[in-house]
Amino acid sequence: MALVDLLRSAQTEVLADASGALHRAHLTHYEASGPNESRRRLDNLYSLVVDCLSERTLGPVCQYAEEVATQRFESGFDIAEVQTAFNVLEEAIWHVVIARLTADDLADATALIGTVLGAGKDTLARTWVSLAAKRHVSSLDVTALFQGTRS
Repeated sequence: MALVDLLRSAQTEVLADASGALHRAHLTHYEASGPNESRRRLDNLYSLVVDCLSERTLGPVCQYAEEVATQRFESGFDIAEVQTAFNVLEEAIWHVVIARLTADDLADATALIGTVLGAGKDTLARTWVSLAAKRHVSSLDVTALFQGTRS
C-alpha cells in the first residue's frame, strides 16, 4: 500500500492516537481550548502533512508552521506546547506506518515523513526564536547557566 493511501485510510486512527497523547500531556493552552479544538488543529496539520507527502512539496507545511508559531506565540503558548502537538502527531503516524508497511516501503516512508515533519518543526522553531528575539522571553534567558564559569 502506498504511503499516502495508507495515511488517508488511517486518518481516524492516527488522529485518535494523537489526540489521546496530546490530552495526556496536559498542556495548559491545549486543555483550555478543549478537546474538539485540539483535535481540529491536529486534523489540519495531519491533512497538510498528507497533502505535502502526496505532492512532494514542503512549502505548505513550512508556511503553516510559520503561521502557527506566530499565532501561538502571540497567544502566550510555550514553544514546548506547540512542539508537543507536532510530536504526538508524528508518533501516531509512526505507529500506523511501522505496523502496516513492509520493510522495503518503510525506508522510503521514513525519509518522506521525516522530511515533511522535520521541515515543519524546523520552521516552527526558527519562527518562534525569531519572535522571541524581538521580545524578552524568560524561557530563553540562559545567562544564569554561565554565571560563575569564569576562572
